[in-house]
Formats: sequence, C-alpha cells, structure tokens
Amino acid sequence: MGSESLHVFLVSFPGQGHVNPLLRLGKRLASRGLLVTFSAPESIGKDMRKASNITDEPTPVGDGYIRFEFFEDGWVENEPRRQDLDQYLPQLELAGKQLLPKMLKKHAENGQPVSCLINNPFIPWVSDVADSLNLPSAMLWVQSAACFSAYYHYYHNLVPFPSESRMDISVQLPNMPLLKHDEVPSFLYPTTPYPFLRRAILGQFKNLTKPFCILMDTFEELEKDVMEYMCSRYCLPIKAMGPLFKNPKVAGAGSGAVKGDFMKADDGIMGWLDTKEVGSVVYISFGSVVYLKREQVNEIAEGILRAGVSFLWVMRPPHKDSGFELVVLPEGFLDKAGDKGRVVQWSPQEQVLAHPSVACFVTHCGWNSTMEVLEKI
Repeated sequence: MGSESLHVFLVSFPGQGHVNPLLRLGKRLASRGLLVTFSAPESIGKDMRKASNITDEPTPVGDGYIRFEFFEDGWVENEPRRQDLDQYLPQLELAGKQLLPKMLKKHAENGQPVSCLINNPFIPWVSDVADSLNLPSAMLWVQSAACFSAYYHYYHNLVPFPSESRMDISVQLPNMPLLKHDEVPSFLYPTTPYPFLRRAILGQFKNLTKPFCILMDTFEELEKDVMEYMCSRYCLPIKAMGPLFKNPKVAGAGSGAVKGDFMKADDGIMGWLDTKEVGSVVYISFGSVVYLKREQVNEIAEGILRAGVSFLWVMRPPHKDSGFELVVLPEGFLDKAGDKGRVVQWSPQEQVLAHPSVACFVTHCGWNSTMEVLEKI
C-alpha cells in the first residue's frame, strides 16, 4: 500500500441501510487503486467488528485497499438517547466536528493525506469539516433519485404536499407520474410515525451547496428523466453510481471479506436453501428499521401456512432502547411449518436473493432491497 495512493475518507451515519451502500461505494473506489478509509461511530464499530470480522489492517480490494477507523461519539456505550435522532444527531455532529479533523491530520502526518470526504445523509456536517480543511466533499444519497426529487421539492416548498389541513391531495413532481397522497415518501406524510427521520433527511438539503457531487445508488436507465431534470433545472451535480452492489470489477479477491453487517447472519441459511427446489422459496424481510405489529406478524404467518410454500423469514429483534416490543410468532407456527420454513434474525441478503431457489421477495421496498433484488431480473 503505497503512500502515493489517493486517499478517500468515507463517513457513515450509524445505520445498516446507510453503511451498506457507502461501503459498496468504498469497495468500488478501492478496486480502482485508491486507499479508502471507512469511518463511523464506535457505537456500531464494535458490532461490525464482531459480526463482520473487521480488523485494523487494510484489506486488498481490486487494485487498492480499504480500511476501517471508528470514532467515539462522546456518549457511554449503552446510552439510550442514541435511539432518539433529535438528540443523537446534534451530539454526533458535535463530536464528529472535533474528532474528524484530528483523524485527518494524523493521516497527513503519516504520509497518507486525505484527498476527499464522502458522507451519506443524516450527517451533512461532514461537508462543513471538509470545507474548513479546503478538501472536496461528496454525498452519497442512499435512496432513489425520485425520492431525492420529492424531498428537494418538499424542502424548498416548490409543489404542494399533503398537510394536516389537506391530507389527501395528490403530488405532481416534474418528470414523474402523478402521486396519490399515500404514494409520496412516507416520511413526508403528516401522520408518519417517524417524523424524526423526516427531520434527519431534510437536514441534508440545508447543505447541498458544499458537496461537489451528489452520488446516487441508481442508474440512468431507471431514472434518467428525473436526474436530468434535477441537474438542468436546479444545477445539481448528480451522478448515478449504481447499482453499487452489482459491480463485476469489485467481485474479485478481497471484496467478499469486506462486510459491514451489525449482526452475524444465522448459520446454515445457504445450505438450507440448497435443499430447496429452484424457484420454490418465499423470502420475507422488512429491513433494519421497520418493526411489525403483532397483528401483522400473525397475518403473515397465517398466510404462509395457508399457501403451503417454503419460506425464509427474517425477524430482526428491536433494539432494547427502541421502545418496540419483541413480537413472537404464533404458538405452534414453527411446528406447523416444519422444514418448509426458517425464521432467522439476520441473513446474507445479497446471497439469498441471488440463490436459484428463491422465487419471491416480500419486502418493505427499501431502496437497498430494491437494488439488490435486481440480481433476480
């Protein structure tokens, strides 16, 4: 690993849906001969080390290397306030603005100066750090270009959106079909149960003038009209980078060893899929944020049993400080399912979706899952 390599420093919000695409971008950059440092708060660093066998040594990926460097957010390990983004994001910004410059200075002193910073949403202050150090910065948007357009028009009040006084109005965004009130991004709806996520996402739009590029995990054939409009109408420097998970150049030696899971996948999943017929398994997963109510779990369980299909169901337990209850499966469900079904806490989703036995994906339609399922098309 030569000191002459360009060094790109990635900073991620500590969420699984943010880490995954940013780490994929990091592997793509490393594969082109760059040194990439992936950074995030230590609060998830400890989980990533345990679940993904992360070490302090740089890992070869293609023609370059990727390494991990975590930083403290200033709170004790089991601080429950991390689950409240309204409290946690200001704390993360306070700690990050103090620690990141010190980390970057250390790399410069060691002969590996950082050339560029890249962050994902929820932590727009990374661009402030880069600006204060005269470094270029970019932002990786981890949703669709269509969602970006919706948030941009909402933030700047460019078109009417549903409000408490007008709940059922439709929304017309440029170069997109007319959206009914229940088709807009759910965080923008007045009655969303996640208003703190709306505030967190919109925080990025206060700082869009500083990144030299807005990278997106999408591709032109999918959202060309939306991206071209946003670039030409609002002069936004948008560049499609995706689908980031599907990059043959990164798929070689080293790439498979670099993972960023917070939980270790349950053993035996792929072996169990190997025992099933081609196109016979229903895969059920609702991502790392959504938690189902007891009634919803019961209905899904009943539907699976009545259908008589083989299934792999991911039920991630809620964080102990999230306020969500641990929902258990109906009594006798697993006995009735027998070897036709498996219920696990976490799975290697990319590999699962690519497995020939998987025929159907029941999903919350998060953007990472949407991109990953393209493997089946």
